[in-house]
Amino acid sequence: MAQRGPVAAEPDTGVDPRVEALRSAVHRMRRELDAYPAELRDRREAERELDVLAASVHSGAPATEELRHALLLLAAAVGSVSALALPLAAVREAVELFGTAPRAAH
Repeated sequence: MAQRGPVAAEPDTGVDPRVEALRSAVHRMRRELDAYPAELRDRREAERELDVLAASVHSGAPATEELRHALLLLAAAVGSVSALALPLAAVREAVELFGTAPRAAH
């Protein structure tokens, strides 16, 4: 049967979609890292940076510079692991949604 009338939109939750994207990407990265069976020399560092990113999501207004720093350290910790490349790319894309941090005047 054909649908009549406009489809009702999702209710506005007031949550920034960038925050939701970051929350989802961090959650996926955590799941993939936890499931990765091989020994990772920098696993603790990766877990710490995921904790930083998760905490920034809970603050509601994450600081771009803090996000980029955590992403840099996370990438350094797991960047050479091809099995984690896709979830890491998703975290990077979510961080990029927040734009660039303003440069300090010299």
